[in-house]
Amino acid sequence: MMEVLQQRVALITGASRGIGQAIALAYAREGAQLALTARTIDALASTAQQVQALGRAPQLLQADVASPTDVEAIVRSVVEHFGTIDILVNNAGIAGPIGPLQENDVSDWIRTIQVNLIGPYLCCHAVLPIMRQHQRGKIINLAGAGATAAWGNMSAYCATKVAVVRLTETLALELQGTNIQVNALGPGSIHTQMWEELRDQAQRVGDSALYALGQRVTSGGGASLERAADLAVLLASAATDGLSGRLISAVTDDITHLPHAVPRIMASEAYLLRRVDLA
Repeated sequence: MMEVLQQRVALITGASRGIGQAIALAYAREGAQLALTARTIDALASTAQQVQALGRAPQLLQADVASPTDVEAIVRSVVEHFGTIDILVNNAGIAGPIGPLQENDVSDWIRTIQVNLIGPYLCCHAVLPIMRQHQRGKIINLAGAGATAAWGNMSAYCATKVAVVRLTETLALELQGTNIQVNALGPGSIHTQMWEELRDQAQRVGDSALYALGQRVTSGGGASLERAADLAVLLASAATDGLSGRLISAVTDDITHLPHAVPRIMASEAYLLRRVDLA
């Protein structure tokens, strides 16, 4: 079976667990060379061991994606190690403060913006010159439920996720004609450590709806981690060349036939953030 990401170099942020780890393993199976980041090198141990078991030798990098200095350093290190960066997966993210906006800790709210929005911006800013030089690239920004629906008591998270989708759309327009595609991936509500924390914080602030959702997600009723990783492979592969500036959902969209649907998707506004005016 052909490895669809063979010899491609992928930089994945927040790769220590959850969705980032699942994407790293899926990319390793498809032949990619991996550079993996987390806040600490030790946090990457489990992912590294599993990637190595698949016959790959990942580069492990410590970085706070909200730090321009850290981001510039890891990108420079990846290029020195592998020679290029073909794929960027902006996965690192946090839930931020849970509760009414006026009761949120201001520094926690701002930190959410720094990690979830400024982090992807910094990574794109650092990686794009390399992709332009090599005249190819795939950028995948992780969106979330906050991108398409407002959730009470999660103002920071929702604001960042909708902003990431608009950043994706805007950057795609700027990259037209460069053979660099950028898309947002909606993974759905997957049972990760973040959702366990969300569930517990929702209970603390008395948000019964969010707590009930958290209970369902963490009790086996969440979205598929494997399906999100499969979509990440598709968006990084040549199968989706031409698809750019779109939000693709691993939960609601037909990802099996996604490559064949690229012309239709690019001709539609259904995969964009748009106001719908009723006649």
